[in-house]
Amino acid sequence: MKSGKSVCVLNVGGTRYAFTRDVIRNFPLRRVSRLHACATEKEVLELCDDYDRDRNEFFFDRHAQAFVFIMLYVRSGKLRLLPGVCEISFYSEMLYWGLESAHLDSCCQKRLDDRLSEIGLDGLSEEDAGGGSEEETQSAVDPGQPLTRRARWLERTRRAFEEPNSSIGAQLLASVSVIFVIVSMVMLCASTLPDWDTAKRNTVEEHRIVEAVCIGWFTAECTMRFLVARDKWDFLCRPLNIIDVIAITPYYVTMALARAGMPGAGLGVAGVILRVLRMMRVFWLMKLARHFLGLQTLGLTLRRCYREMVMLMVFVCVAMAIYSALAQLLEHGLDLGSQNQDYASIPAAAWWVIISMTTVGYGDVYPVTVGGRVLGGMCVVSGIVLLALPITFIYHSFVQCYHELRLRSARCARSISMEILQ
Repeated sequence: MKSGKSVCVLNVGGTRYAFTRDVIRNFPLRRVSRLHACATEKEVLELCDDYDRDRNEFFFDRHAQAFVFIMLYVRSGKLRLLPGVCEISFYSEMLYWGLESAHLDSCCQKRLDDRLSEIGLDGLSEEDAGGGSEEETQSAVDPGQPLTRRARWLERTRRAFEEPNSSIGAQLLASVSVIFVIVSMVMLCASTLPDWDTAKRNTVEEHRIVEAVCIGWFTAECTMRFLVARDKWDFLCRPLNIIDVIAITPYYVTMALARAGMPGAGLGVAGVILRVLRMMRVFWLMKLARHFLGLQTLGLTLRRCYREMVMLMVFVCVAMAIYSALAQLLEHGLDLGSQNQDYASIPAAAWWVIISMTTVGYGDVYPVTVGGRVLGGMCVVSGIVLLALPITFIYHSFVQCYHELRLRSARCARSISMEILQ
């Protein structure tokens, strides 16, 4: 970009837009913001179709009306499909400028998902939209500096550990990690069997070796991912990484106590805490979310539908407070001669309310009066209705997340196929 010009002009399909350099630097569209870091005209032409140095004008041979709708998203934060234009064509324009289907409003996302499902298109990517090569996409990690050999190696290593479908090597690492997770879970489940202590005394060395190898792999994997992470603080704040640290730490604490002559099992409260932390290894199953599309879809859906989940919890809590108070009154407070002790307090009645609303009905607590049974029927029916209200929103979000992740997976699978052919 020409440094002497304070105003930059984007010419998209004949429509001109003027912006200052500061606006271009922080522009929400990735392709436009990368223009600010270009030092030569060759780099500029890798991002646009033509460039006028005298007027500092960038030419893009793209759909002008589609870019108008994309600019509306930049200004208002809402992105909708362009009426009268094929959904796939507009989606390719979005990918070209650096947007994904998640940026669309929910109604338009459904239209796009239905259209993609109709034609069976799972491999649309930024390259299909004329978005450049993988090397250009990687340069967006730090557009202000060229990608050195060391930086390129770090980026490939990071992708190998963080994106299991990015390459053949990443898939091999993911397979090894899954094997160690399964072995660790089998060992954890077996350790709770009654005969485990006897078997462990007979083959104590083998058990120690297997446990040490599993912990060693998880430690090396976590350390390597931390070293190649772009943002170390962001890495430490991620829930899955926190779970990794919590699951690994008890092993080293136990080993340190054993070397100090203080076995963890005999430390009273400290021993209980260590056993609780050791049981945290079960959360290693969450690591499988990096490798399986279903778990990724579930996690992404919960993250995007947290408002609906909170709304569902509010519905349940309000209903539980009302029904538990009424149940305590009808079963325990009115008839002093035959009080139902299962409803002696509102918190005790709340347990009956929650298992009734969710239609679990363990049968350990049940009403005996006529009024209590009528209230129980109302509780069950209203529970079904309240739980069903937000399900539609969550279901549509699940479908959108699944299609989005499937598109990414298909894109990575295609790049791996090209890597094998080359």
